[in-house]
Amino acid sequence: MKFPKIYSLMGKKDFIYALTLFVVIGLICFLFYELSKQEVTFVQNGEERTLQTHANTVGDVLKELAIQPNEHDDLSYELNEIVQNGMIIEYTEAKAVAVSVDGEMDTYYTTETTVGDFLDSEGFQLTKHDLVSEAMEQEIYEQLAITIQKAFPITVMDAKKDQEVWITGGTVKELLNKYEIELKDLDRVQPSLDTALTASDTVEITRVEKVTDVVEQEQSFSTVKKSDGTLKKGTEKVVEEGEPGIVEKHYEVTLENGEEVNRELVKEAVKREAKDKVVAVGTKVETPQATVASAPPKSSSPNLVSRSGKESGGKTLYMQATAYNWDCNSCDGRGLTSTGYNLKNNPHGVIAVDPNVIPLGTRVYIEGYGHYVARDTGGAVKGNKIDIHMPTKKQAINFGGKRVKVTILD
Repeated sequence: MKFPKIYSLMGKKDFIYALTLFVVIGLICFLFYELSKQEVTFVQNGEERTLQTHANTVGDVLKELAIQPNEHDDLSYELNEIVQNGMIIEYTEAKAVAVSVDGEMDTYYTTETTVGDFLDSEGFQLTKHDLVSEAMEQEIYEQLAITIQKAFPITVMDAKKDQEVWITGGTVKELLNKYEIELKDLDRVQPSLDTALTASDTVEITRVEKVTDVVEQEQSFSTVKKSDGTLKKGTEKVVEEGEPGIVEKHYEVTLENGEEVNRELVKEAVKREAKDKVVAVGTKVETPQATVASAPPKSSSPNLVSRSGKESGGKTLYMQATAYNWDCNSCDGRGLTSTGYNLKNNPHGVIAVDPNVIPLGTRVYIEGYGHYVARDTGGAVKGNKIDIHMPTKKQAINFGGKRVKVTILD
């Protein structure tokens, strides 16, 4: 210490004066230094504080705070901006966010505060059908992972009615469940329920139902002729009018999307029996009074039909018989014979003939099968052949070919 020597040279009074002056000058310098600082408001990640600094630039301020900004961070001023008193410097540190879109992963850096703001700022085009793993209000934090599944359209054809729906993936079954599309037991869907769907696929639903259709069909009546000795020979008289019977047929009808695709006869019942038409045939022979009456005929007409349904007379032929049905593969589907007779509505009692052998309109009795009327012709029905119409294709197939006894009635 040299103070004692200085003290001895200057004297006590002078020393105190000099020391006081030194202290005052130091205080003035310190005060001037402090007063020369700039007051800066620094906002870091939303938290605000006030700084007194001699930093020349904004970059110097960050250095004083040991902050090293990167290209993704937000800073309200350039780093070389000169610091001004009262300046407000805002600094937001970027956070890393991982985003997966349909399985493709990318990393983003953002200073936004919520997921919604982040997606908007990065230009993600989302629809209401897309699936995002995080809520739009979710706060962003470091290493946040967001998964996005983009929706794509699927066309659903439900009973030929088109509907466009949006999904983010999954199977046909999951799509139907999501949109509450119910399948019934008989309905069909293409592709299958476990098929994974991709963009632009089409799901086709066929609505299938089975209903019962009851159809009443007339059954033609027979005409029975009886000899009447009170009527003049060659005359006829209707004794009792015929009445057609009614056959009730129950069909199981299959409908696809409201349209009939199949019809199967499952039950047949006679609702009303046919009533024969009874005609009296005159056999009385009148002779002139001036002559002797001839002997009465020994027997009645040989061409009458008995009530038993068997022929009692008439021309008998042995013919080759086959069977057919109006709904055959080569038929036109209208069910009309060559004479215009409707086989759809009246499938019983009709045969196809060669008109050169059996004229159209002729009534015949086929032994073992009953009474028929020749109402149709056919390309293959030539000569000593007949084709018997059967109510169903199955019956026609089962009939095959047979040799039958045919009696011409009228």
